[in-house]
Amino acid sequence: MTRQAGGMQRVVAAIAAMAGLVAPALAADFRQRLPQDEVVYFLLPDRFENGDASNDRGGIPGDRLRHGFDAGDKGFYNGGDLKGVTSRLAYLQDMGVTAIWLGPVYRNRPVQGQSGRESAGYHGYWITDFTDVDPHLGTRAELKTLVEAAHGRGMKVYLDIITNHTADVIRYRECPANDCVYRGRGPFPFSRRGGIEGTPINAGFDGSAARFSKLVRPDYAWTPFVPKGLERAKTPAWLNDPIFYHNRGETTFKGESSRDGDFAGLDDLMTEHPRVVAGMIDIYGQWIDDFGIDGFRIDTARHVNPEFWQAFVPAMQARAAARGIPNFHVFGEVFDPDPAVLARFTRVDRYPAVLDFAFQAAVTDVLGKGAGTDRLARLFDADALYEGGEAGALGLPTFLGNHDMGRLAWMLREARPGIGDDELLARIKLGHAMMFLLRGQPVIYSGDEQGFAGTGGDQSARAPLFASAVPEYRADRRIGGGPGGFDAGHPLYREVQALAAVRAGDVALRRGLQRVRLADAAPGLFAVSRQVAGTTGETLVVFNTSMAAITAPVEVDVASARWRALLGACPTTAAAPGSLVVTVPALATVVCEGGR
Repeated sequence: MTRQAGGMQRVVAAIAAMAGLVAPALAADFRQRLPQDEVVYFLLPDRFENGDASNDRGGIPGDRLRHGFDAGDKGFYNGGDLKGVTSRLAYLQDMGVTAIWLGPVYRNRPVQGQSGRESAGYHGYWITDFTDVDPHLGTRAELKTLVEAAHGRGMKVYLDIITNHTADVIRYRECPANDCVYRGRGPFPFSRRGGIEGTPINAGFDGSAARFSKLVRPDYAWTPFVPKGLERAKTPAWLNDPIFYHNRGETTFKGESSRDGDFAGLDDLMTEHPRVVAGMIDIYGQWIDDFGIDGFRIDTARHVNPEFWQAFVPAMQARAAARGIPNFHVFGEVFDPDPAVLARFTRVDRYPAVLDFAFQAAVTDVLGKGAGTDRLARLFDADALYEGGEAGALGLPTFLGNHDMGRLAWMLREARPGIGDDELLARIKLGHAMMFLLRGQPVIYSGDEQGFAGTGGDQSARAPLFASAVPEYRADRRIGGGPGGFDAGHPLYREVQALAAVRAGDVALRRGLQRVRLADAAPGLFAVSRQVAGTTGETLVVFNTSMAAITAPVEVDVASARWRALLGACPTTAAAPGSLVVTVPALATVVCEGGR
């Protein structure tokens, strides 16, 4: 279950030749790198490193139900902050990271939820002030310091943004428990209060941009109100008016409610309203102007109407271009494993990229559920669906797990009860190899490189890298052992480091189109060639998902006669024109570079 020593020696040499694991060609002008050139590291600032204990309570007096801090509770602020991220930039760069995706940094409502079920906004998705940094995480000046320090190292910074909703402030008079069921547009049109037989309101409103001035009452479904004392809870000020929200009750995540409903009580913005469109463009454009941000990951993309994105995304790209940021990366969260669903958002909503949940599902099936490697072949067959086809798919951020769905290690333990620690580590390494060497932009979820596993999704997958006081996190049975924390010697940290070096050193592994060469109906070999258009030669990547070594001939270009190993062991010449015989150990990867 170990890679061939010769290949690893070459990787070590490649690491030694790189400054901070960013190849000179990539680091010279970081603004010119394309999205597919990046190695992204996603972190929640509260769960990475605590660089300043004085901001743990956000400057808010009182108990944890006021300030939201409790280092021993996984549902409350644990103490990480922006200073902590800045202090660990070398740890990230040495691993091979070239772009940092920060979870939302905006000022949040510290605590919300019904009595006895409260939790805190440590994750950043309950925004009250879209213009400022949450004081638990630091200040605007500290964010600027972080971005400038990252840029000084040739690293990009992406912000996680939210346009679909705000914190839960608006309530409905008919539902004191904040549990109003969704009321749809058909039975409760904007033109009537109380249903289709109700009282006429909003006369002349038909949903068109020219007539939004006719929408003057928000009580067409329920009767929304802002509780006393919270009338100015949100910034900018226009966000405090219920007229800019759908006010239809809790989503069922089906049909129109997926776009117009509240989930977990969060106030769902009326993103079809021209004022909301203009307001969100102003808000996030200012973050680009003020901080020189390099891209946005957009939360809850599928819960917003396409017309909003058709206006918002090009406005952000134009704002960035005016700031001297030519390759501003925008990618949306569409939580769905179907590539056809994902691709639609690149064609209709006009997203440049979406998080590749389909890749995550396929890798989990292959590594955890016994699927054949043809499962991966079917995944990549669907690349033609994305805007730009196979070339467009190069910029899709790929990942193995995240803060919502949980980590791959936990998923594999669930799928393969009784799996041994050595086998689990080998499968996790193989998953990382797939993420780094197949098409797309690899995204490491914070803690994966330290063997974090967790026991589920959401809060159970959000352990901090600094020493935790949460009993569940302390009991986590990590993969690969080690002391925890920021251990540069952890086997998964070293694995990521090695894979990042191989990827950085071969342009075909970043920008090359991908051609499936071999796939099996059972666990076994999966092979692809990566080739940059207009160049000669190819890079062959072969994975073995089985528990035994396999030797097999793999189709290659006839012109690819001479070969050298980038990872693992490769023959130096083709067995015959158009065929290369490779041997891949169990649960391992080889990468061979071919030329004339």
